[in-house]
Amino acid sequence: MSVLVFAESLTGSIKKVAQEAVAYGYQAAKAMGTECFALTIGKAEGAAELGKIGATKVYNVAASNDFDAQVYASIIAQAAEQLGASLIVFAHSSSGKSLAGRLAARFDGGLASAVISLPTVSGSNIVVRKSVFSGKAFANYELSGAKNVVTIAANTFRPEAVAADAIVETLSISANAGRVKVKSVNTVTGVVPLPEADMVVSAGRGMKGPENWGIVEELATVLGATTACSRPVADVHWRPHHEHVGQTGVAIRPTLYIAIGISGAIQHLAGVNQSKVIVVINNDPEAPFFKAADYGIVGDLFDVVPKMTEAIRKLKAQN
Repeated sequence: MSVLVFAESLTGSIKKVAQEAVAYGYQAAKAMGTECFALTIGKAEGAAELGKIGATKVYNVAASNDFDAQVYASIIAQAAEQLGASLIVFAHSSSGKSLAGRLAARFDGGLASAVISLPTVSGSNIVVRKSVFSGKAFANYELSGAKNVVTIAANTFRPEAVAADAIVETLSISANAGRVKVKSVNTVTGVVPLPEADMVVSAGRGMKGPENWGIVEELATVLGATTACSRPVADVHWRPHHEHVGQTGVAIRPTLYIAIGISGAIQHLAGVNQSKVIVVINNDPEAPFFKAADYGIVGDLFDVVPKMTEAIRKLKAQN
């Protein structure tokens, strides 16, 4: 029995969400009285460092970094068999979600997605918790399969140094030929992806037009945050669609979420209400977002945001 964590490296290096998954796997293995193994596929710079955050051993399978869910699922399934994994852990990313269902079905095991708690042992089963009803409640899921699968909500389990680098061992697995040929991959570069971002500065129709977005980007730059937007802004092409957060966009769980000129419709709140701290800036004191905010500023965003940016810049200069 062991815990097997798939550590994503689709761009050739270990992603932040993979480190969080390994941190979860380490704690889960402790709770279950077993070991945590990390599995990488293809090129994976920084794989040895997964040993620092809890992976007893790190394995690599030689294969393409071009993601094919069918091929990757087959590799991970074979690895799980070889390593005697009873729990398989993925990040709650697009690739993790596409793999988790395949593995659970292949092993006829339990599946819980976007979990926010470490497993507790209940006899021969394990119990995990996740948020439901757009974050309005929590539910406990009891997984009773011989091999169970979970995906881990982003920004929930922070990696901590617990050991030293691990030696990366090659795992001998025959990868099936994929039925999908990847011709090109277009990714956003130069910014932290929204699901991985620790701080997010988001804005809505209160900005009045795309030409005014400079003050949002300046605040994000000073904070070291990622920018986002509401759905109406993306729909009218003021901002690219990959920045759209909410129920119909990207669901996020940052430490800090700043909402500028966003009213706070339920569809938007459903995708951001798991943020640890929410700051709302709006000139309407009756805006629904204030009910969900930890801190609120009622005022003209074109006056408030530049002053906030300057105050943060001065504070950073002093420290």
